[in-house]
Amino acid sequence: MNTAGRAGVPLAALRRVTRSRPAPPTGERCDMCAAPIEPDHPHIVDLHSRALMCGCRPCYLLFTDETADLRYRAVPDRYLAFAGPGLDEQVWDELQIPVGLAFLFRNSVQDRMVAFYPGPAGATESELPLPAWNRMVARDPRLAVLRPDVEALLVRRPVSGAASCHLVPIDACYELVGQLRGLWRGFDGGREAHDAIDAFFARVGARSRPVPHE
Repeated sequence: MNTAGRAGVPLAALRRVTRSRPAPPTGERCDMCAAPIEPDHPHIVDLHSRALMCGCRPCYLLFTDETADLRYRAVPDRYLAFAGPGLDEQVWDELQIPVGLAFLFRNSVQDRMVAFYPGPAGATESELPLPAWNRMVARDPRLAVLRPDVEALLVRRPVSGAASCHLVPIDACYELVGQLRGLWRGFDGGREAHDAIDAFFARVGARSRPVPHE
């Protein structure tokens, strides 16, 4: 019995199937529907896990209604600059952040304000008591425009010069944290990290429009 010849038939068929199989999809895909997406795509936040999801435009639009009771929320593309009193010495002391950079957002699921600041291990989370945040909003009512879960207040207090305060999409903050994680050295971050922060704030400043005074 010629077993070699008989075994060769399915092997040949397998090779034909393998050759004819379509190539696996390349590039990024929507985390909702698996459709191909462009590198510059929008993001969607899972409110329970805090995970950022890549989205195609149709899926993104499903979660733009801020009044809907949904698990997911689309991240808007809004950049605002807070000029004026915004971040004075008293406000910074209430934040209790050991470095000169942080972003704050409201977690609607837990109904609390959260502050993140960068470090060598990534972002360190610090809970900001709601009374402290409410006092900040009372001093500067413009802060109330911050949308829960999807926007953050990005604050910076350099060693020299004036403090700055911007409202940015939450995905921009996570992008900055990821970049700094590979650059951060020592307690204050080091030169490379500070250069990256300067470049990031230059981009944010170029995209921001001023928040009008009340």
